[in-house]
Amino acid sequence: MVACKQLDDRQWTKLADVIERQRGAGRRGRDDRNFLEAVMWIQRTGAPWRDLPSDFGPWKTVYNRFDRWSRTGRWAAIFRELADDIDGEWHSLDSTVNRCHQHAAGGKKGLRRRR
Repeated sequence: MVACKQLDDRQWTKLADVIERQRGAGRRGRDDRNFLEAVMWIQRTGAPWRDLPSDFGPWKTVYNRFDRWSRTGRWAAIFRELADDIDGEWHSLDSTVNRCHQHAAGGKKGLRRRR
């Protein structure tokens, strides 16, 4: 199964700059773009980590890196840096309406006291 890629080259260039500025000491990941695609796939599908397609690499490796970035505050730092560059292309509003049955209006309103 070939996983669908979400980041175009313009988006990746912007993210790569932010990730490079946040980079600390230690061994670098093999492929940052593939890692971000994996995290976005998990977020988009809501699937458990174990169901991550093999195109993204071993699920445990991806999860461990995601967890490490979470514990060190790296995600928060990336989001803070990107917060001033909001892409307004997609917005989502939910205006769900739950309609009552036609006989629900004007019905009995609970117990009435009698004298």
